[in-house]
Amino acid sequence: MSELGFYRNANANPNELALVEPSEKTWTRGELLAKANQLTHALRGLGVSKGEVVATVLPNSVEYYIAYLACAQAGFYMVPINWHLAGPEIAYILEDSEAKAFIASGSVPAMEDACLKAVSAINFPAEGCVSTTEMEGFITLEAFLADQPTSNPTDRTAGQVMNYTSGTTGKPKGVKRTLVEGDPDDILSMFAMILSFFNIQPNENNVHIVGSPLYHTAVLVHSTAALHYGHAVVLMEKFDAEKMLYLIDKYKVTTSHMVPTQFHRLLQLPDEVKNKYDCSSTRAMIHAAAPCPVHTKQDMIAWWGNSIWEYYAATEGGGTVVDAESWSQFPGTVGQAWPGAEIKIINEDGGETPTDQQGTVYMKLGEATKFEYKGDQAKTKKERLVINDQVYFTVGDIGYLNAEGYLFLCDRKIDMIISGGANIYPAEIESVFLMHPKVSDVAVFGIPNEEWGEEVKAVVELIPGAQESDELSSELMMFAQENLAKMKLPRSIDFIEKLPRDENGKLYKRKLRDPFWENHVAKV
Repeated sequence: MSELGFYRNANANPNELALVEPSEKTWTRGELLAKANQLTHALRGLGVSKGEVVATVLPNSVEYYIAYLACAQAGFYMVPINWHLAGPEIAYILEDSEAKAFIASGSVPAMEDACLKAVSAINFPAEGCVSTTEMEGFITLEAFLADQPTSNPTDRTAGQVMNYTSGTTGKPKGVKRTLVEGDPDDILSMFAMILSFFNIQPNENNVHIVGSPLYHTAVLVHSTAALHYGHAVVLMEKFDAEKMLYLIDKYKVTTSHMVPTQFHRLLQLPDEVKNKYDCSSTRAMIHAAAPCPVHTKQDMIAWWGNSIWEYYAATEGGGTVVDAESWSQFPGTVGQAWPGAEIKIINEDGGETPTDQQGTVYMKLGEATKFEYKGDQAKTKKERLVINDQVYFTVGDIGYLNAEGYLFLCDRKIDMIISGGANIYPAEIESVFLMHPKVSDVAVFGIPNEEWGEEVKAVVELIPGAQESDELSSELMMFAQENLAKMKLPRSIDFIEKLPRDENGKLYKRKLRDPFWENHVAKV
C-alpha cells in the first residue's frame, strides 16, 4: 500500500513506478527520490537557503520533477519559466524573482539561445547556471550532482512553486504564497487534495498523463499532486493526438489535465485511428484554461464517457468544478464552487448582482491560498475585495451565476487573449510594437480561430509619412520575432489611420475587436 506524500512513499516503496519519460524510460520512486535528494544537497551547497528561488527553463522531462521535488523538500521557491520566451523575457523573470540558481536546457536551439542571452543580459552568476545539456558557461546537471549523497536531507520543510502571471500592465508578476512550515509530505499532500474535487483518491490504481507544457501552473500542480497521491505519471514531450491515445491504452491512464485544443485535435483523428485504442480506463480527464465549444465537449463525453471534468480557477487560486453529468444539464457552465470556495458576482457599484445578471467574478481567498504579487502590493490590493471580513479576489473575468449556483463566464478579462490554453497579454506585445520607429500607436487583441480558440491580431497606426505595405508588415513581424515568444506573435497586422481613443487617451478596443466576433458565440 502506498503512503501519502511522494517522499514518504518513495522511502517506503522505492520500487513502485513513479514516472514514464517521453522516451518511455521508466523511473521508480526510489530512483526519482535519489536524484531529487542529490539536487537538494547540491543547491544547498551552492548557498540556496529556505525562501530563496531556483528558476527553471526546461522542456517536459524527468529533470522538471527532479527540480520540483528538490525545491519542495528544502523550502525553496521554484519558478518555472516558459521555454518559448525570448532572452529578454527570461532575463526579466530571473532578475525580478531574485533567483539564486538557474536550471536550464539547450535541447532546443532556440531555448539554448534564449537562455544564453538571458544570463548574459543580467550577468547571472556562472556558478548558479546549471544545464541538463552541454551549454557554454553552464555546468552540466550531471557534474553539478557528482559526489552528492542520495540520502534524505536534514532540516526538511515544504517549498512552493512561484509561477509568473502577466497583468494588464504586460509585465509578469510572481504569485508568491507564504511558505508553510512543516513536513513536506504532510504540507504538499494537503495541497494535493485538490484532486479530491474531481473524485480522485490517493493510493488508488491511477495513472496520470501529461500532454501539456509543465511550465503551465495547473499542469505541474496536477501531475505533482498525482505523485504525492501515490499515482504514476506518464510524460509526453509535447502533445500528439494519436500518441496520447497510444499511451492511454498502453498504461491504462486514468487522469489528466488538458485544454480544449487537445480535445479538438483528438476528435479530428479518423475513426479508424480512434478505434485502434482503448480509452475506457479514463476516469478524470480534466480541462480548463480556455473556452471549450459546447459541441466539442459533448463529443468528448460521447467518446470518453463521464470522465470529462471541468473547472475554473487562476494561478492565484479558485474556483469552481463540474462533472460531465452536471455539465450536460447546464451546457456551457464552468461549474459550482468547489469545497471551501465561494463565488460572488460583483457589479460596478461594489454590490452583489442578482441571479443571471453579469458582473465581475470574485472568488473567496482561503487561508491556504493567500498570495501576493511579488513586488507589487498595489496590484495585490487592487485585485482583492473584503465582504463581511472575508477576502475575495478577481482576475477580472465577467460572468453570472444561475439559480442553481452554476457559474457561466461571459468574457475572459477584457483584453486577455487565450490561445490554445495559453494566456497572452496584449499590453506586452503593444509595448514591443511601439518600440518600432514607424509605429505611432497600436492595439492588439484576439480574434476567432477554430483550432486555438483565439489568435493574436495587431492593428497599427503609423507615424506621419510612413506608408502601409506588405513590406512594412513583414518588417514589423520580423521586429516582433526578435523580442517576443512565438506564441505572442500576431497572425495578422492591419493598418488604420487613427485608433479609437477618447480625449483622455482611453482606447476603445472593443470597436476594433467586436466586428471579428459578430458571427461567433460570444468571446469567453
